[in-house]
Amino acid sequence: DGRCRGALVLTPQGLRSVWAGAVVLATGGYAQLFRESTNVPGATGDGIAAALRAGAVLRDLEFVQFHPTTLYLAGVPRFLISEAVRGEGAHLVDDKGRRFAFETDPRGELAPRDVVSRAILHQLARDDVQGVFLDMTHLGARMATRFPGIAAACRAHGLDPTRDRIPVRPAAHYTIGGVVVDREGASSVPGLFAAGEVSASGLHGANRLASNSLLEGLVLGHRAGLASAAAAAASPPRAMHLRGAGTGAGPEGHLDEEDLRASLRALLWRMVGIERHGGALTGAVAAVGGWEGFARRVGPDTVERFVLLDMLAVARRVAEAALRREESRGTHFRRDFPVRDDALWRCHLLHRSGQSFWKAPAAPLPPAVPAAGARP
Repeated sequence: DGRCRGALVLTPQGLRSVWAGAVVLATGGYAQLFRESTNVPGATGDGIAAALRAGAVLRDLEFVQFHPTTLYLAGVPRFLISEAVRGEGAHLVDDKGRRFAFETDPRGELAPRDVVSRAILHQLARDDVQGVFLDMTHLGARMATRFPGIAAACRAHGLDPTRDRIPVRPAAHYTIGGVVVDREGASSVPGLFAAGEVSASGLHGANRLASNSLLEGLVLGHRAGLASAAAAAASPPRAMHLRGAGTGAGPEGHLDEEDLRASLRALLWRMVGIERHGGALTGAVAAVGGWEGFARRVGPDTVERFVLLDMLAVARRVAEAALRREESRGTHFRRDFPVRDDALWRCHLLHRSGQSFWKAPAAPLPPAVPAAGARP
């Protein structure tokens, strides 16, 4: 009847149906689609893929925020080094100790995350630069006092922030796009709610302010909980007969999930990452689509394969949305369209399974704040 009635859960005993009056997606974002990511391993877009299968509308998938400064050591998780460290006075330098951030933006290291990430990317592309570092040696003991967690993490890997420059690189950090929800966390599918990074609530625009996602999770998580409880009370769970075509996997061929996952994450980092270009995005859409078709035909019904299928489905839509948006705005930067185009692209890109992307108007701009002393 077009309503979400529960979930299918894969257990060691096979598929189990869980009937519910309402379902809340709280699965996080999709930053693990990228080779470099600060996110936990489970941030693979599974909730967004589930909503896509359920027929929900998705929005703003092209907007992915990259954090400019994560600890970059081989074999070490990409530990985030907060911009508060740069706010305290740390400098971004190359391997020769040269500060470079002011060459890109007059705000230097204190420019927005997307600007600083691109500045680092351009430095790493130079033949005469072997690495980028965060230099906080001049802060002395103040570093350990103000940022004890970051100092301890650096020391755990043999680096002393009072003496050593810390190697850093950008990494995918927060995904702004997701399942379209209203102020109560309700999606376009009755009975299906979403809260947190899996959702597209509209609170972040095209470039999230630091820490606003925590507030979003607290406020909309609470509201989605209340609204879903009310929906469940109004429409109690009831079992239904399920019909489906299955996963479509066949016994022929061999699927190396680990290799395909690594290839997908490397491709998205290269071609759908901090800087994008129409040619690369076109190639990414084709490549991911081919991999997705293969993974649907081959392989066993395992958690690993289902997660991979979710990653491929979301990755293809992220690349398609980035290809469609022919401008640069917020976290989305196109080298072939480097200027923001409000006339054509001050809008959201929406998507539903079986439909092409379509535009929806953005919220109207707030009224200008009058200057001090001006008449209203």
